[in-house]
Amino acid sequence: MSNIAIWVKVRVKPEGRERFLHAIEVDCLGSERDEPGCHRFNVLQDASDDLTYYFYEVYENEAALDAHRAAPHYAVWSAAADTLEGDIEITRTSTVFPADQTYWSGD
Repeated sequence: MSNIAIWVKVRVKPEGRERFLHAIEVDCLGSERDEPGCHRFNVLQDASDDLTYYFYEVYENEAALDAHRAAPHYAVWSAAADTLEGDIEITRTSTVFPADQTYWSGD
């Protein structure tokens, strides 16, 4: 069984950068701390554009992803959507390697 992995790319308006960073930090830390079905939530900054960010998220299954979207910390992130410039680019994938599920769940 593979996990749901999501790669998200966003570009932030310069004037919204600090608000965006606060909101995505709340979502990231809340996801890893409070969601047993969230196996990974990383926020990365583009090396050549400090206003472009990537999120790498891994969820155990569809129910875990739904729980993430219903969590209070996700609402903080959603409320900061006006800090973004352009469309959110989302690529949905499945994990392949490591194939051992204990790698993802930390068991």
